[in-house]
Amino acid sequence: MSDDTLRMNELRPPAGSRRARRRVGRGDGSGRGTYSGRGIKGQKSRSGGGVRVGFQGGQLRLLKSLPMLRGFTPRTRTRYQLVNLDRLSRLPEGTEASPETMAEAGLIDSADRPVKILGNGEVSGPVTVLAHRFSASARRKIEAAGGTARQVD
Repeated sequence: MSDDTLRMNELRPPAGSRRARRRVGRGDGSGRGTYSGRGIKGQKSRSGGGVRVGFQGGQLRLLKSLPMLRGFTPRTRTRYQLVNLDRLSRLPEGTEASPETMAEAGLIDSADRPVKILGNGEVSGPVTVLAHRFSASARRKIEAAGGTARQVD
């Protein structure tokens, strides 16, 4: 009976998957001698040479000029799905308006993205609304109708 047990000390990478690193600047016979793949002259051929990330040869770099353009939006901005109070009336009476129930009713695209309730419209009766954010007028109208506005995170 042969022992085909896999042992950690016998693990080896597949043949040909590991290559030795290229040692540059070790003589002409190595194929990477003389200029060592850097070319002949210029800033990038010098020892310690090269430019920083985003450098554009002295021209105002793109990273610095972007915020001055119209319509600049930071990549970290939280994009809320907006729901007005008048659209909450589509939900059946007595249901708790959570992001999941709003998504099922087609009021928002996805229950995974944050929801903000805005105060456009009126609330018919007492309703419990769960959302990530509320405008001041929406919170005021929900509580005036006898409902509750609970913030989830």
